[in-house]
Amino acid sequence: MLRRPIDQTATVSPRVAAPGAFARASARAANMLAVASTIALAAPPAHAVDGCLVLLCLAAPSWRAIPQCVPPIRQLFSDLRRGRPFPTCSMAGPGNNSRHQWAMAPSFCPPQYTREVWAANGPRYVCDYRGAISVSVDGQFWSRTWWTSGDSVTEFSDAAKASLIDGWDTRFDDEYARWEAGQRPAGS
Repeated sequence: MLRRPIDQTATVSPRVAAPGAFARASARAANMLAVASTIALAAPPAHAVDGCLVLLCLAAPSWRAIPQCVPPIRQLFSDLRRGRPFPTCSMAGPGNNSRHQWAMAPSFCPPQYTREVWAANGPRYVCDYRGAISVSVDGQFWSRTWWTSGDSVTEFSDAAKASLIDGWDTRFDDEYARWEAGQRPAGS
């Protein structure tokens, strides 16, 4: 099997409500999800996950709330944990893409998930999540799903929050707000 770099790009279009480019992305996403679901149901089980379905699920308000998304996203996290390449999808237009990066605390890990661990030679920082999958729509940041073996949380952009029809999973924002409230004010 040919191995691809981990920071590879794939394409995606999410379900959106706003007019214009986001509405076109919504139509593409609905069509792609229908095609991907049909293919996934008709084809025999494969070891690799369908890149288009994975990327659509990651751009959704909550992949856990969509039954067709749960198995491929869990498989994706398992594959990434084992060092397998990030899946690709070439069905969406330009500016719609995704990429995977490994988390690195404290530089690439949200503060609410960064832990300071003391070692013999001083503090060391660890991230609660192993990696993050960033999704862009029409060339703009849409969401970033932080994942680990049994858990994930998704950070949505302001544009995504304004465009998602039925809201979004607010766990990332809620946990950030709790972390921020627990920080000591400067000068205390």
